[in-house]
Amino acid sequence: MRLVKNSNALVAAGLVALSTLVALSAPLVARAAPDPALAASIASPARTATYSARDSARHPLEELMFFGLSPKMTVVELWPGGGYWTEILGAYLAPQGHYYVALPVPGDKEEEESIAKWRARRMAQEARLGTINETLLGVNHFAIAPVGSADLVVTFRNLHNWMGAGIANDVLAGIFKALKPGGIFGIEEHRGLNDKPQDPKGENGYVRQDYTIAMAKKAGFELVDSSEINANPRDTKNWVDGVWTLPPTLSQGEKDRAKYVAVGEADNYVLKFRKPTALR
Repeated sequence: MRLVKNSNALVAAGLVALSTLVALSAPLVARAAPDPALAASIASPARTATYSARDSARHPLEELMFFGLSPKMTVVELWPGGGYWTEILGAYLAPQGHYYVALPVPGDKEEEESIAKWRARRMAQEARLGTINETLLGVNHFAIAPVGSADLVVTFRNLHNWMGAGIANDVLAGIFKALKPGGIFGIEEHRGLNDKPQDPKGENGYVRQDYTIAMAKKAGFELVDSSEINANPRDTKNWVDGVWTLPPTLSQGEKDRAKYVAVGEADNYVLKFRKPTALR
């Protein structure tokens, strides 16, 4: 070990140690003091039981804190699926915020079934979830909220769908338009292999992280941060039916079910982008 030979060096070493300790402690402080209202929304027994059971894989508290969610924000959620995040965001934003949900454009049978389930869950919890402003997102429908109105736009595991439909760039442009200057775009997506070329259609459900970043930057966004809270190193990404082989879909039914359940939900990255405050 190299010895410190004078007092100035001791002071410098102490400052370095202190700054390192503060840097290491900051994330712990953030995790130790979550927004009580957000924590209560997540812990609510009114949530769908199968959704609550997935919290250990999806880390909703950590993810929404990472995006900087606060109770007075105007938030837009894109393509909500059955409503996992809606049941959290709706209840949290109901007292003071504004909440938009951009649903898929009608026409796809599978999506329409998902929307029907989403609406049924919404109606069952209407008093808890408050006012939800519905808009449409799909071909020729990219006005997800009034221009420049949103503080935060979020989407979870949807980018590959938009790539498959050939509308990903239009969706990103719509997000950019809806956000206020300085507004945040938060995205979670299944992480593709870095040593494989990205399929521009994303047919296996996986999208390389660098590919997503490049698309968002092309749309005008600045990358703020990334998070590994939903990383899963057990996901080898070479499954027979792509990401849908794994939970929660388990597309292979009972075949090798225990194997796929043991892998868990896919390896996902979480990215935080910002619309510049001064547009070039």
